[in-house]
Parts: sequence; C-alpha cells; structure tokens
Amino acid sequence: MSLIAKVQENLAPWRQATAWRVAYSGGLDSTVLLHILASLAPRETIPPLTAVHIHHGLQAVGDLWPEHCQRVCDELVVPLKVVRVSVAPGASLEQAARDARYAAFAAQLGDSEVLLVAQHADDQAETLLFRLLRGAGVRGLAAMPISRSLGQGHVLRPLLNCSQAELRGYAVKHNLQWVEDPSNGDEQFSRNFLRRQVLPMLTQRWPQAVSRFSQATEHLREASEMLDELAVQDLAAAQGSAGCGWLKLPSLALAPLRAISSARQRNALRYWLRDLTSMPDTEHWEGWRNLRDAAVDAAPIWRLAGGEIHRGDERLWWLSGDWLRQPEPIRLPMVAGQPLALPGNGHVRIEGQLPVGDWSVVYRQGGEVMNLPGRGRRDLKRLLNEQAVTKFIRGRLPLLICDGQLVAVANMPQLCAVKGAQWCFIWDLPTSDLGLS
Repeated sequence: MSLIAKVQENLAPWRQATAWRVAYSGGLDSTVLLHILASLAPRETIPPLTAVHIHHGLQAVGDLWPEHCQRVCDELVVPLKVVRVSVAPGASLEQAARDARYAAFAAQLGDSEVLLVAQHADDQAETLLFRLLRGAGVRGLAAMPISRSLGQGHVLRPLLNCSQAELRGYAVKHNLQWVEDPSNGDEQFSRNFLRRQVLPMLTQRWPQAVSRFSQATEHLREASEMLDELAVQDLAAAQGSAGCGWLKLPSLALAPLRAISSARQRNALRYWLRDLTSMPDTEHWEGWRNLRDAAVDAAPIWRLAGGEIHRGDERLWWLSGDWLRQPEPIRLPMVAGQPLALPGNGHVRIEGQLPVGDWSVVYRQGGEVMNLPGRGRRDLKRLLNEQAVTKFIRGRLPLLICDGQLVAVANMPQLCAVKGAQWCFIWDLPTSDLGLS
C-alpha cells in the first residue's frame, strides 16, 4: 500500500471532523504530512485544513522556522497559525517542551476538531524502547495510540503505520524543503541516542525490527484494553455510595478490593487513579500494601504525586488541593441568605430564616456537646460516629453556633438542636483542584 493510501485509510473515520489542524514543526515528517493533506484538498472533500506551528524559543535557529513554515504554507495555500510558548525549567527539557506544546495545541482545538501529528512507525519503535528502559507497564508499553482526546477535540496520528524511510522517499520525490532541528543530533537526550544509535543497529541486524515493534505495541494495546475491562469489573463492586452521601469525593470500598488478588488490586487502582495522578513506580506500591493492611482503627495515608489516599471507615478516599491543608480555626458571623466563604474549605449557607441571635460558624475543637430534641445532651464525637462521618472530614466540618451553644452540624439535618427548625445549614464542599482531569 502506498504512503498516500495508508494516510487516506487512517483519515477515513475522521472525515466528519469540524476541522483538521496539522501540527507543523517545519521538519521532514510534518512537512510530508502537510503536503499529502494539501494535495488531497483540491480533489476530495475534507474538513477545513490549517497548520499550527509551536515556537518554543529554546534555540536561536528556531527563530527562523516560523518564516520557513509560513513560506511553505503559502505555497500550499494552507493557513498557518504560529503560537509562542514558554517552556518551564525542569529535570527533563524534552518533557517540559512537550507539555508546553500540547497545552498550546489543546487551547487551539475547538469542538470536534482534530490535531494531526506526524509521528510515524520509527517514532513508535523509539517510544517502545524508551518505555521498556523505564520499566513501564503494559499500558505504557502500548506506546502511542493512533488517536486520543485532547482539549475539546482529538489527536490523530495518521502516519503511525508508515516508516520514516517512506516519508523521506516521498519528500525527495516531491522536492520538499524542510528544516533540521540541531538538537536532534544531541545524543545526551535519550530519545536521540535511541534514534541515532540503537535503532539503526537493531534494524541492521533485524531489518523488520520497526514493523515488529509496531506489532508488539498492538498486542500490548489489546492486553491493556482487556486489563481496563477487568479493572472496570473489579471497581464496580467497590464504587457504592459512602455513608455520607453528601461527601462527593472519589472513594472506593476497601472490602471488595481485598477480595481480589494483589495484581488485580493494583490494576484496578491504576485505572481509578489514572485521571487523578501520575502512577507510582514499582517501589512506591509498598504504600498501598501498608494502607491496605494497617490495623482497623488506624488512619493510614498513601501519598502520591497528585494527592493522597486516606483510609477511613473501610473506604479509600482521594484527597488533593485544599483537602490536604487543614483549615485554621475560625469564628465567622453567619447571616441567612448570605453565603459565607470558608478559607480553603468551600462555602456555607442558610436555607430559610434564622431566629434572632448571635450566629457564627466554627470548626470542631473537641469536647463539643449538643442538646438534641428527645435525646438530651450528647457528645458530638459520639454523634459523628453514629452518622459514620469519616475521621479526615471531622476537623473541617462546619458547626453552627448560636449564643455560644452548638446548634447544627453542616449537611446533617438530623443533628440540629432546634426542634422543627425552618432552616437548613448547608456546606458546599471545596471543589477546586481535586486532581480530576
């Protein structure tokens, strides 16, 4: 099958997209992709085609590339947008540049638009080797998918089953002009070393190495999909409602997880955590075993890159952002009809009208009692135990005070000292930075 035929076949499911945007660096691969698409436009019905060039500003020669890209796009009659980004300093310049690039691409994509990137089979082989050397699991070794969601649209790799040799042959045949990134020759970057040293050696000994690597990633992708299906099944039994139905935080019941093997536990947790945090490495999974096997009356915590998993009342709770910072003691005046912001702890409000009195909001300090209608004076600690309020929430649970007496606990109308109260004390929990993507 010819290169153009492969690209057309890979693009076929995406013909109804609202737009095709080509990630155009000016290099060989993206130049070939742009040329193929521009040649299709006059004779086939395709979505509106534009090119996007990301200017990282990391090297002086890169300042010349937007001009080159504009010249090529003018010749192909393809609109070009140049986006300048700042690359955050860090341990991996490659990763930081990639993060900045894809954040910029995501911002450019509208609803149902597709970003076409020029990664090919050799890039896929390089990614597989790179991740093997990092000890990646099955999902990581499945390498780059042909498509995935990004922003409001999708990323598509229509050259993923095409070799770089095919791309170079096309470029020479059509007398294409492209830029060469000097950093591609710097073998201090691991990917460049794999590309320039390892892959050529492997293909010299095994000429079909790149295609075999592509086959391996497909097998691994199938295995990853089956593991995901198993994770969904295992999590279904663990995702029942918690005791506090108003506590809308990601959580799992621990008992169903304990009932399956350790390998399936890790698989289920990886699936649950993938949109919440980066995955822990092999050694860090000891934290899961410690949390799982801690004594019943313990309150263990497993700290991960994006947040923490707390165990309480035989459930796992995912906490991040404001939830990791214990609120400072407060005593704030409460007025009906006026939402009250609690620093780092959401908002509280009164639905209904409060009687005359000195109303305020505080947090639990210990030793509080409530005078409940029909029950008399009761320790707040015992009342919270009865309501199955998990321990990590108790220190930030808003309490309503009137004239120095505890009158109500937020979101728990059953814990109200006023018989037949015509009002409710509502807590809108913090929702920012939960780690959800």
